[in-house]
Amino acid sequence: MILSVMRAGWTNLRRDRAALMLSFVVPIVFFSIFAGMFAGRRSTPRVEVAIVDEDHSASSKKLIDALLAEPSLRAQVSPDTPTATALVKKGDLPVAIIIPKGFGTTRITFGGEKPNGPAFRLLTDSADPIAEQVANGILQKTIMTSLPELMIGSGVEAFDKWSGGLSPQQRATIEKNIAWIQNQPAATTQKATNGGALINIESSDVVGKTKRNPVVALYAAGIGVMFLLFTASNGGGALLEEQESGTLDRILTTRLTLTTLMLGKLVYLWTLGALQLIVMFVWGAVVFHLELGTHIVGFAIMAAATTLATSAFGLFLASLSRTRSQLGAISTLVVLTISALGGSMFPRFLMPQAIQKMGLVLFNSWAIDGFTNVFWRELPLTAIIAPVAVLIGYAIVFFFIARQLTRRWEIA
Repeated sequence: MILSVMRAGWTNLRRDRAALMLSFVVPIVFFSIFAGMFAGRRSTPRVEVAIVDEDHSASSKKLIDALLAEPSLRAQVSPDTPTATALVKKGDLPVAIIIPKGFGTTRITFGGEKPNGPAFRLLTDSADPIAEQVANGILQKTIMTSLPELMIGSGVEAFDKWSGGLSPQQRATIEKNIAWIQNQPAATTQKATNGGALINIESSDVVGKTKRNPVVALYAAGIGVMFLLFTASNGGGALLEEQESGTLDRILTTRLTLTTLMLGKLVYLWTLGALQLIVMFVWGAVVFHLELGTHIVGFAIMAAATTLATSAFGLFLASLSRTRSQLGAISTLVVLTISALGGSMFPRFLMPQAIQKMGLVLFNSWAIDGFTNVFWRELPLTAIIAPVAVLIGYAIVFFFIARQLTRRWEIA
């Protein structure tokens, strides 16, 4: 009897394609996505940084050359601090390194003394804390490996201070050797070195410093867009229910055309999605201090464009399916997949470059970027023109395809 029950269960599962997909296809897809994100990562991914030279000394130029050659960084030289700050605020780069004026005459401290001299500044985006840590460590390592004369000169001064003084002959010999080292190619002097903080480094969060709750501002968009996709795909299933029950045939015998019906469904899903976003963001503002009031215009524009695209996407998924159960399986697989690749589940800036570029093909990644520009980066409204245009374009394409696929339901 137990075996008979088991065979019946496997038979039912084999007949239920939706259940089969959820049992075997969805886990494989998600395993493949996250394995592609993390597999083979034996080292920290390269961090993009901007470098600003406020010192313009021989030492700062040598340091810049070493940072540009550093394999852990993808560095570029920026003309001034305001330009570098703008790059970080716009999200083009996660961190900028400012070499301070007076760096060329800085002496590194030893013996547990507090670092002195002008401080290096790291202009950071707290959305990517890993970049700040990598840049900090690489900067200290590079100074120690690419500027050995700075290390030796500082060490000599510390030795002179604590040993009671060097003789003129000893100092002359040391200065001669330092001059020789300065003339050596950087590649011959660079070796991995570990050590504590030997220079002043100050970090400044130029993006999230004014926000009361940075985490909510950063991730509200991803969660909101993902649940919009589920709502729209579920709402689009009403078309399938009407078709299965025969209600659609009766509707089409009236003066109401299928195009008009689908436009009505689109407007319904659009208003439903907009209300869902409003409720979620108002809740975030009241409970988690999301700064909705100061970004209400940007929110309204992005909410309208995003819900239009997700509503058309829900109709598109419904038109692809033959039954409501099939729609459930397809929508679960598709929504979870594009949510993972688009940045709802995991920040795109931490993904490999290939997957980041792949995400730009997905409309939900443009929606998340648009909301991020509004709430996180606080950019002007012109910064959401491209995301809004892409979302509207996707909405038109999805609705057009859905309308073509639903011609099979029309009465001849």
